[in-house]
Amino acid sequence: MADTTAYELNDGTTLPAIGFGTYPLTGEDGIQAMVSALEAGYRLLDSAVNYGNETEVGEAVRRSGVPRDEVALTTKIPGRFHAKDLALQSLRDSAKRFGVDRLDVALIHWPNPSQDLYAQAWQALVEAQRDGLVRTIGVSNFTGAHLRRIIDESGVTPAVNQIELHPYFPQEQMRAVHEELGIRTQAWSPMGKREAPFDEPPVADAAAAHGVTPGQVILRWHVQLGSLPLPKSATPQRQRDNLDVFGFELTEAEMAAITALGRPDGRLFGGDPDTHEEM
Repeated sequence: MADTTAYELNDGTTLPAIGFGTYPLTGEDGIQAMVSALEAGYRLLDSAVNYGNETEVGEAVRRSGVPRDEVALTTKIPGRFHAKDLALQSLRDSAKRFGVDRLDVALIHWPNPSQDLYAQAWQALVEAQRDGLVRTIGVSNFTGAHLRRIIDESGVTPAVNQIELHPYFPQEQMRAVHEELGIRTQAWSPMGKREAPFDEPPVADAAAAHGVTPGQVILRWHVQLGSLPLPKSATPQRQRDNLDVFGFELTEAEMAAITALGRPDGRLFGGDPDTHEEM
């Protein structure tokens, strides 16, 4: 089986194949959950300004004893800070809250096209990367049209685009766009949250066939798609299970059956990037 435990990005940096989603982990309980995740082996913690937990994320890394340079921390610029100067200040503030000199990964959280400032936010990220404030830059919830615009205007292609992606919403079109542009797909809500298809026959049957949990099947599906999932769990055992998906391989038929669970209305909420606004 090929090594699928890390991805090299288009900027030459690498990220682990599975990250840890930190929303909505806050306060002391949140710190404990993140320390547990780091102890379980996660080396990518996905946060955002709007999660309100960057201070806790930084504290978890310090408490865990894992060397700082071994953990990638992600933040996201919120819609209210898309204007270029505000975006740069947002990045500096995030670094301060994390307690780090340099951000590992910084993304634009949503394009908010009615505001039409996302190209400015992207210019801020390009500048921040050039100046050494951010290592890897990318976006979240961008469509193909949004991606092409910022690439055309800046000459710089995002390293990642973090999108809603789970078996009920497999995002085949966006994954093809990413493949064409050389962008790594990251998946938020990779299980599908409350709607997780654990009992769907393609998932349950694969779990039984491989002697793993339905959650492990879904995360393995992501890995084999080349999608970098960001599962969140505060339970230590489930945290470990969610990372333990490299010892088995789904067949092509199993992969296809899980992808076929996709629905036209598969989004968890009305998160269409052309219309959804998040400030």
